[in-house]
Amino acid sequence: MTRTSVITGIGVIAPGGVGVKAFWDLLTSGRTATRTITHFDASPFRSTVGAECDFDARAEGLTEEEVERLDRATQFALAAGRQALGDAGLVPGEAEPPRTGVSLGSAVGCTTSLEREYVTTSHNGTEWHVDPERAVPHLYDYYVPSSMAAEVAWSVDAQGPVTVVSTGCTSGLDAVGHAARLIEDGSADVMITGGTDAPISPITLACFDAIRATTPRNDEPTTASRPFDATRNGFVLGEGCAIFVLEERERALARGAHIYATVDGFASRCNAFHMTGLRPDGAEMADAISTALGRARLAPERVDYVNAHGSGTKQNDRHETAAFKKALGQHAYATPVSSIKSMVGHSLGAIGSIEIAACALAIEHGVVPPTANLHERDPECDLDYVPLTAREADIGTVLSVGSGFGGFQSAMVLSKPVGSGR
Repeated sequence: MTRTSVITGIGVIAPGGVGVKAFWDLLTSGRTATRTITHFDASPFRSTVGAECDFDARAEGLTEEEVERLDRATQFALAAGRQALGDAGLVPGEAEPPRTGVSLGSAVGCTTSLEREYVTTSHNGTEWHVDPERAVPHLYDYYVPSSMAAEVAWSVDAQGPVTVVSTGCTSGLDAVGHAARLIEDGSADVMITGGTDAPISPITLACFDAIRATTPRNDEPTTASRPFDATRNGFVLGEGCAIFVLEERERALARGAHIYATVDGFASRCNAFHMTGLRPDGAEMADAISTALGRARLAPERVDYVNAHGSGTKQNDRHETAAFKKALGQHAYATPVSSIKSMVGHSLGAIGSIEIAACALAIEHGVVPPTANLHERDPECDLDYVPLTAREADIGTVLSVGSGFGGFQSAMVLSKPVGSGR
């Protein structure tokens, strides 16, 4: 019997919306959650715009000990994981623990806490030799990204395969793809999976300033993220998390679970070309798309909506536009495409999962989220990017793509479920 993975629970911590309802309300309204950074004084930096989460860890059920000990990105994952488990109608340990696993994506791990501890142990960067006596006792956990997945596993009593996937900006997409494959090959029946990152910190801003990847549109923070618009000039750094409960389809149906979407196909490629550059023809992304559709046994004409990477950099927007045309052919011109990064920014390793959440909800509600701030089209980006306003549509199949530094290109196909119930 063919094993298929389905999404039965969703948890979201996103800019402008904590929880699935608030997140979906933000997207369908076309509102943006980008603003001037408030986590610290960003004025010395080239780009001072961010998409921050209004996150209260205690209100989300974390204990005082967890708030003190855990990095912000790990706190996101615990909170979103609990949301997803509750949404799926499960409690920790209810699924057979050895058949339950975790696949967590993160691009930069515990960056916020690592930077804070470096500043503390180096006396604000003035001492070459750091003082270990000034460090927190759990500093080692910040250095080891596997600690993030372990925390999630402990919280849900997952004793099966547990891993961290770190492939840059495709991490959140790749982690879900890995989880789906573990279910399909019989290694697990339930996977808690998604991506989390909290990279809005001085060191991250400095790194992106150096390569001029983030937008300098500091005087217009609410409209600074402009994917596919002719006036775009870089992405807006964000933060956030989305976690899913993935289950083997027959198991989910047997317990009467609500199924948001079926994970039908996934593929990842690398262009082996340049750390930050992209080939203009989009060949590697196109190959990932075609392979994912092939695994789903779907023709390109079956795609009803494309959730684009849409970072808001000229090279990316043109690269993936070319990839859509190459993979979907003439159907690319008839398919709505949009980028939610226009509203929630680019949260690096988390955004792929946040976008999967948007795709599953688009299928659930029959609505295509818009591309906010798209007023002036780039002539080289000539597809239907659903500008400004959400659009009702009959969505049976969604394609979601991601593109990351190092040349990573990933694609996932999600479809409307058959035979689910509440």
